[in-house]
Amino acid sequence: MRYLVTGGCGFIGSHLVDALLGAGHGVVVFDDLSSGHRANLDPRAQLVVGDVANSADVAAIAKGVDGIFHLAAIASVQRCLDEWQRASAVNLGGTINALDAARRGAGIGVPVVFASSAAIYGDAGATAVDEGRSPAPISFYGADKLGGEQHARIAASLVGVPSTALRFFNIYGPRQDPRSPYSGVISIFSDRLRSGQSLTIFGDGEQVRDFVFVGDVVRHLVAAMTRMTRLKSSRFDVFNVCTGRPTALNALLATMARVIGVEARAVHEAARPGDIRVSMGDPAQARRELAVAAEMPLQDGMATLVAPEPRRTARAG
Repeated sequence: MRYLVTGGCGFIGSHLVDALLGAGHGVVVFDDLSSGHRANLDPRAQLVVGDVANSADVAAIAKGVDGIFHLAAIASVQRCLDEWQRASAVNLGGTINALDAARRGAGIGVPVVFASSAAIYGDAGATAVDEGRSPAPISFYGADKLGGEQHARIAASLVGVPSTALRFFNIYGPRQDPRSPYSGVISIFSDRLRSGQSLTIFGDGEQVRDFVFVGDVVRHLVAAMTRMTRLKSSRFDVFNVCTGRPTALNALLATMARVIGVEARAVHEAARPGDIRVSMGDPAQARRELAVAAEMPLQDGMATLVAPEPRRTARAG
């Protein structure tokens, strides 16, 4: 099989590329390198530099592939606020472009697995949310991810494009750049603790998150594509990618400090607009339908950040 991975030089995308290549598949990566890095990419993958907001470029690179993994996005809530139009062109427009590239006229199109987000739920309260919860995003980022799902649902029924949206919760792991505005809190905390710096927590630190190791995310992505290929039907499905286990930021910081062997020093500032108080998912539907679960214990996953991965040889060109 030959797959297209948009955003394949990024944090999650590069791990997915590794898994696909390891399974013997061909991979073409489409990335604008705005947040991803060539050094993340296995040189066996074909890299095409381009913008997912350009529909013609996405359509051209998708020709002849057996499936599309669409991960390219502007994932920073703050940047989506600051650059509203550009972010929407990438996050919503890019998803539409990936779905349109998968369309093959009449009949069933190329399957698409794409990254949605827990941000579509908004601030859903203290309980774990399942896929049946009514969406209520409170950020432009969440609104665009929800819009992508709505287009995918209609594309399945009107033009025969099968797709699966995976609602990612808080992803962490190796290759997550702590200096990037897209980076997650675990990567940032780890970097600052290891360098002896104090760190900033926005709000009181009792915000709750559901942290998922990147390797578990990749297994969800592959399982979703495998399921669609097996079913061979024009349908749209959605699954949470989560552990169902809540972790408060203050507790996270204390655990990370123990893993690294340092003392934590934190400064609290006002909560940021669009930040969610509680974000925790129910993984039951993914376990049932995809036969996959997020299994990495948080402390073990954090330990992977202390031991850097071997460096890759960057792909030329």
